[in-house]
Amino acid sequence: MKLPNTAEILDQPACEHNLSVDKACEKPKGGESCAFDGAYIVLNPITDAAHLIHGPIACCGNSYEGRGSLSSGSRLYRYGFTTDMTEMNIIYGSEAKLMQAVEYIAGRYKPAAIFVYSTCIPSLTGEDVETVCRQARAKIGIPVIPVIAPGFLGHKNMGNRLAGDVLLNHVIGTGESSESGVRSSEFTINLIGEYNIAGELWNVLPLFEKIGIRVLSKITGDSTFQEITYAHHAKLNLLICGRALVNVARGMETRYGIPFREVSFYGIRNIRKAIVEVARFLQDRDIMERADEVVSEEEMIACYALRDYFPYLRGKKAVVYTGGVKSWSMLSALNDLGMEVTACGVKKSSLSDIAKIKDLIGEERILKDVTPKILLDTIYKTKADILIAGGRNQYLAYKEKIPFIDINQERHTPYAGYRGLVNLAKDIAKTIYSPVWGLAKKELIWERP
Repeated sequence: MKLPNTAEILDQPACEHNLSVDKACEKPKGGESCAFDGAYIVLNPITDAAHLIHGPIACCGNSYEGRGSLSSGSRLYRYGFTTDMTEMNIIYGSEAKLMQAVEYIAGRYKPAAIFVYSTCIPSLTGEDVETVCRQARAKIGIPVIPVIAPGFLGHKNMGNRLAGDVLLNHVIGTGESSESGVRSSEFTINLIGEYNIAGELWNVLPLFEKIGIRVLSKITGDSTFQEITYAHHAKLNLLICGRALVNVARGMETRYGIPFREVSFYGIRNIRKAIVEVARFLQDRDIMERADEVVSEEEMIACYALRDYFPYLRGKKAVVYTGGVKSWSMLSALNDLGMEVTACGVKKSSLSDIAKIKDLIGEERILKDVTPKILLDTIYKTKADILIAGGRNQYLAYKEKIPFIDINQERHTPYAGYRGLVNLAKDIAKTIYSPVWGLAKKELIWERP
């Protein structure tokens, strides 16, 4: 089994920093999980596929339900399949066990495809997962796709891009236009790097439907395997999270001539910019007029829904620490609510993300080295009212009695789209003004002298 070339995965000419300097993407520093985890969270939202983890039981258990991607159709993706490798399998091999597992899943669950993830142990022992998948496909008649992403290859972002290469090489382009019902005159786009966390896609898709633009493929939130196979028939790709899947957008541009634009759907200004950019690209007068009408109407509805929150949020200060597209687009969304971002951590952000953050808040408010102590000191120094970050920081915030909102993959509330911005305003207001903070900061009876 040949391991992927990690240097090629990291060096993406489509990244903004590569346009001016000959520099590969920076490797995240520590605390970034493993490559397998990154690959799994990209591919797992393909709802009608089975995801078989070839490795010890812990690899499946530790990754299960790690991301709150929702489905409007099949729920097969929520099943956790594993070959449960044991010490005896390591000694004697487990290729036969893998083949047996694939056959069982195909017969019992009838998936559209099966993704087989090779984790650290089978990769170290040299099991030929690719050959097993090829033989299994010939035997059961459905795609059985190897995902060679053992954790030791690198960080989570490395795994994201390895999964992107799997989609490019084994899925995208394998479906025909007749299967998708695509007409040459139809305005079609793909959404790349959107995983429908907490149902966020469902706040965005209706906007394009009203305008008359068809979202052909979602890669990969709330998607089916088949819709990704004919993604190459779209006219434009919208890259939602460039840090994760810029290689997919660049690969489709190179192979199929489909241009891409990096956009965000967090905040009023970002949504308008994204929709207007798509309408202009399609160069159709009716589309551009409908886009302007839909955006104006939705903005009016959103501002009316936000009117009760503006007085409570205007002037409030926030410290933000997240990664990917949210690292810069969330700043714009908070500004739309009248809030001030006093600092933003960029440890998990790409060079392109950092450049956007500098434009929004200035370099002096960027935190490059983010430790719990630095984060806490920054909150107190800037007199921030709330910490907006990932779930791993919630315990720090609660221990120090600081209002906190989780905006990463574990959350259960959608913040994208116009409705999502209203949800964000509501959650921030409820959190900051919750009476629990006043009670928590009171002197306890047994602590009195």
